[in-house]
Amino acid sequence: MIFKLFQQTLLRNYLFGSFVAVVIVGTTFITQTLHITQHDLDLLLIILFISLVTMVSCEWIVFQVHLQPIRQAFNDHANLNTLKNAYLRTLSFPILTFGRIMLPHFIGLAIPSSLLALLFIYLEKLSIPYSYIGFAWVGAFLIALIHGVIEFLLTTRAIKPLLEEIKKQTMTKYNIDLSLEDYVLLSIRKKFFFSILFIGIFPILLFSLATYIYLVQSYPEIINDYWQWSLTIILIVSAIAIYFSHLLTREVEVPMKQLQQGMQHVQTGKIEYLQGYYSDEFSSLIAGFNHMASSIQEKAKLNEELLESFYTVFAATLDARDPYTAGHSIRVAEFAVEIGEEIGLTIQELDLLRKSALLHDIGKIGVRDDVLLKDGKLTEEEFYQIKQHPSIGADILNRINPKNAMISLIPGVKYHHERYDGKGYPEGLSGESIPTFGRILAVADAYDAMTSDRPYRKGMDSNMALTIIEKGKGTQWDPHYAQLFIDIMNRKE
Repeated sequence: MIFKLFQQTLLRNYLFGSFVAVVIVGTTFITQTLHITQHDLDLLLIILFISLVTMVSCEWIVFQVHLQPIRQAFNDHANLNTLKNAYLRTLSFPILTFGRIMLPHFIGLAIPSSLLALLFIYLEKLSIPYSYIGFAWVGAFLIALIHGVIEFLLTTRAIKPLLEEIKKQTMTKYNIDLSLEDYVLLSIRKKFFFSILFIGIFPILLFSLATYIYLVQSYPEIINDYWQWSLTIILIVSAIAIYFSHLLTREVEVPMKQLQQGMQHVQTGKIEYLQGYYSDEFSSLIAGFNHMASSIQEKAKLNEELLESFYTVFAATLDARDPYTAGHSIRVAEFAVEIGEEIGLTIQELDLLRKSALLHDIGKIGVRDDVLLKDGKLTEEEFYQIKQHPSIGADILNRINPKNAMISLIPGVKYHHERYDGKGYPEGLSGESIPTFGRILAVADAYDAMTSDRPYRKGMDSNMALTIIEKGKGTQWDPHYAQLFIDIMNRKE
């Protein structure tokens, strides 16, 4: 139904454009400028009719070719590629329409009419000068040009319901929004530039041609003076039209580029306010963009605060289960960040390290209370359950969406109990094969565990813990990170 309505709209547009260009402009041009007999006029109309049949035939063939990809989209078996091609062809239809008017339409009319006119002049059936055929070509070109511009503008409006329908089909069948892709088939710069040139130059060209034909029949003696005057006027008008089209195009292009760059920054996460000093509708557009940017920044800040709360809440959840380890994750995060700063991690890397530390024991949520909170020595089976908490923690984070927000935290959570000599858990990794965050957290976690009080023992003092870390360099802990931590703590002392 939509496709049928589209075809009907194109037909109405074509008839309207033809009426304006051919009937109004063309007929006025012929009847008001040519001084010919009724016999010649009748013969010219016959030639014109035959040429119109040829023109319509040529144009109809090209029109069907242009329409074919769109027609296929309204087949029940249309696939994604067919719908994409139809969408792109529909977008380009105004340009194709203009080209169709300027080629098969214009050529299909001009060539048959010229050949027939030459034949009748040669057979002395038509008493007009051969030069009139040249004037007819120029006039036909100008008439085709105005017809093409009218069709272009009307078709630009006609394609919108069709684009919406194809987009709707693609969303329904494949959940793909075709309008999100970037389509620039004809830049706004070219639209403005050629539109202003057309408005400025077309009337003067048509008037100059009509005046020349009128004068050559009535006052041939002044033709040379006329051409000097006419060409001067045409050149001046053309220069003014080109200059003003450049100025107006720039007035539109500059804020458009500003908005485009602003949108690109939003896509990359770099949100900046636009500075624009305009007194037209672009002022509202710039202000609207800045309001949008402000809203996005506020929501991004809120999301960041919520995410930060997420890490703190998880750490507090662990503290609530085991009050004897209260504050452990926060302290480990502080120690880990100090090591990270010492080795020159970036601000973004330090942030990820801190978050990894806050969540490093999240897997203990999956350990039974009677095991996690046991005062005495753990059995082998109970210790096996405790050793599962890094893998449980990694699995928990892996289930959280969006995954890209958590994936960078998993290495620290999963591997903070690996040993440098390969005797750790859960995978028994060794040396440099242990992720960096895992090696850093192993040092920070061990120190806080040794210096914290437990129900079954009192925490040891800092010097003793550092001595143990010193002895464990290269076996239990990464020697480089262990030494850095020792140096940091000694500086504090």
